[in-house]
Amino acid sequence: MLERIPYRACPLCGGKTIEQLVHYDCSNHPMYKAPLPNIMRWCRCPACAHVFTDGYFDEPALAILFSDAQATQQPGSDDSELGRYRWAPVVERVAAMAPSAPKRGREAAVSPGRWLDVGFGNGALILTAQEWGFDPLAIDLRENSVSTLSELGVPARCVALEQLSETGAFDVISMADVLEHMPFPPAALATAHRLLVECGIVYISMPNSDTASWRSLDRKRKNPYWIEIEHYHNFTRARLQALLIESGFDPIWYGISTRYKCSMEVIARRRGRSAN
Repeated sequence: MLERIPYRACPLCGGKTIEQLVHYDCSNHPMYKAPLPNIMRWCRCPACAHVFTDGYFDEPALAILFSDAQATQQPGSDDSELGRYRWAPVVERVAAMAPSAPKRGREAAVSPGRWLDVGFGNGALILTAQEWGFDPLAIDLRENSVSTLSELGVPARCVALEQLSETGAFDVISMADVLEHMPFPPAALATAHRLLVECGIVYISMPNSDTASWRSLDRKRKNPYWIEIEHYHNFTRARLQALLIESGFDPIWYGISTRYKCSMEVIARRRGRSAN
């Protein structure tokens, strides 16, 4: 059986003390495949209160995990058109905040900017952004998904975020239900900061572990996020916002996502280099 690479310190603050929290069997998760480890062990950092798994997957394990995707996460699936309706308010909101965007509700003769979507899933978000006039680029680690999205008319690459070299090239970067999948979120946000233009926008959505609905699921022992095999982190709103500030961003909007249980949305603006 494959093993996770253990965290030697908190992946957010670097604190050396790690407390064991809970563990769950994830073998019934639809993405689970042997020889991936079937036990998820969750830890807590007493220094910054972040909750994370005891380790992360290496390349062989990721190859197994990304060998396929759930049907609703495939570009062009029936769920992607429903996603168009769900994502429209988000794209409209972001478009009104993007550095070169026109005022809300006003058509423009030029593109409101370049939009990078990280880990695009079924592609509904970036397709909606393209419909709004953004110049799109999407990246994902699933080759089949990249190929399919390209056929749907969106430039797509099978690369990791840190492999992109276009410094200061994007007006918007979206990380919808992505940051909790990354072993080291501070490094991902540092890359996003590098890739964004001055005052560029980052949009992030993920589960919020500090909600009444999360606590209710815990009470009923039906919380799906403790066995979410692709997740390394359980964020609270406060911890996510603190991390954004530490990474050179100013949170400017908070909302509740309707796509998944307990989920939150945060929009933040990139600060200038001199402010870091």
